[in-house]
Amino acid sequence: MQHIIDRFIGYVTIDTQSDPRSNTTPSTAKQWDLANKLAAELKQIGMEEVTIDEHAYIMATLPGNVDKNVPTIGFISHFDTTPDFTGTHVRPKIIRDYDGTDIVLNQEKNVLLSPDYFEELLQYKGNTLITTDGTTLLGADDKAGIAEIMTAMEYLIQHPEIKHGTIRVAFTPDEEIGRGAHKFNVAQFAAEWAYTMDGSQIGELEYENFNAAAAKLTVQGKSVHPGYAKGKMVNAIGVLNEFMFRLPPKERPEHTSDREGFFHVHEIKGTIEHAELELIVRDHDKTRFEERKQLLLDVVQELNELHGHCLELQLQDQYYNMKEKVAPQFHIVEIAKQAMETLGIEPIIKPIRGGTDGAQLSFMGLPCPNIFAGGHNFHGKYEYVPVESMQKAIEVIIKICEITAEKYQR
Repeated sequence: MQHIIDRFIGYVTIDTQSDPRSNTTPSTAKQWDLANKLAAELKQIGMEEVTIDEHAYIMATLPGNVDKNVPTIGFISHFDTTPDFTGTHVRPKIIRDYDGTDIVLNQEKNVLLSPDYFEELLQYKGNTLITTDGTTLLGADDKAGIAEIMTAMEYLIQHPEIKHGTIRVAFTPDEEIGRGAHKFNVAQFAAEWAYTMDGSQIGELEYENFNAAAAKLTVQGKSVHPGYAKGKMVNAIGVLNEFMFRLPPKERPEHTSDREGFFHVHEIKGTIEHAELELIVRDHDKTRFEERKQLLLDVVQELNELHGHCLELQLQDQYYNMKEKVAPQFHIVEIAKQAMETLGIEPIIKPIRGGTDGAQLSFMGLPCPNIFAGGHNFHGKYEYVPVESMQKAIEVIIKICEITAEKYQR
């Protein structure tokens, strides 16, 4: 346990926040700090063919120790953290033998991690939790996944009696800003399938995610003295309000769950003369996804006709539902499910209300379901991870490697 704690804390105390406004890859220079450390560590534990390219994508190989006909499989995690909340000066707290009561993250700021609000905490009574100090995120998303992959590979190297095929691992930048797979070299990775270790609570196994698009609406208004504005003023802010009013009010994130899609306005700014709105569109169903995008186009057309063609809409697809690519090869999900069940873990198979690198990679030719890494409350000061969940994730990785070798060795 202490080994995984030390490894994980060594990762999360390095700031790797990504930046959506940057055009470089990685989007922030500080991501190199952890990337270089990870590449060196892979060599240190005995991995082979360790590479790090000009964009900080890291790959490495654990050669197989069985018949070469066993498929090459992979495990992938990202090392950047979200720009939504600060990841600078992360100071983790270790709560041993959690007793089920409130955890004081920061007494000065009165920040409590309470099971009264976060009910899932009670699942982890008796566990060792790693939390924040109430001022930053933790970075379990997805440095827990990296620690688990690294530790599993180290264990397999130290225990050659465990039979497995060739294993490839990769650590990527910029997943949190939707670019983690953009410059991933699938041909170089050379695996038949892979698993992202990027899920949340213990048992999660996901092979469905949202279809996703991003939209930016720009309105060019006309400012006229309000006392003489009738028939002349076009208030850009008011036009944006009209646009938002035409979106279904119950189809927002705060009103949806499971496979229900939504429109999410996440940024708005402007004046009478010029205003901008950014939103995202999400739906698991491809047909409904296309209908949502068409609704945006229809509303913009209607408002342009009303207000003299002052609106411009930029609409771009971001990623698609990996189920389309994973379902035809469902045996890769069944292997992960069998691994969990063998270890006494109840698989929680459900759709992701978001996306992972695996969604994009699946459409790039690398089918890639998502497996739990153990963390909770990502992207904020209430983030935590039970160490026992990380240990179970390590065991799942090892067991997947074993089962794959057993199924395919000829």
